[in-house]
Amino acid sequence: MATIVHFDVPADDPERAKAFYSSLFGWTFEHPPGWTDYYFITTTAEDGSPGVAGGMGRRGMPEQTITNYFGVPSIDSSLADVIRLGGTVLMKKMAVPKFGYLAVCKDTEGNSFGLWEEDAGAE
Repeated sequence: MATIVHFDVPADDPERAKAFYSSLFGWTFEHPPGWTDYYFITTTAEDGSPGVAGGMGRRGMPEQTITNYFGVPSIDSSLADVIRLGGTVLMKKMAVPKFGYLAVCKDTEGNSFGLWEEDAGAE
């Protein structure tokens, strides 16, 4: 069963957003080497255990909002299912080198969501 494995926060001003979310939720941010304007977000559950991982980068388009990514074994298969079930593919499969693949879709109710396929060999 697919669950949320990652969330992505678009920001017009990443430094301002980092200050907001770290103060509000206690999130920590790590700037991965070689990545510009993108941060990994670490969250914790109420009991102190690791929470869902996130990321934050510059907003790519004005209508971009927070996106939840559901972990799937195959993005290709899941994209076919999205279309078969009446959804829409907003952003085709894209590699995140050394991490995996993502795609963004819209469900039958107009809600956008992401798909994530973990693959350390992605290029």
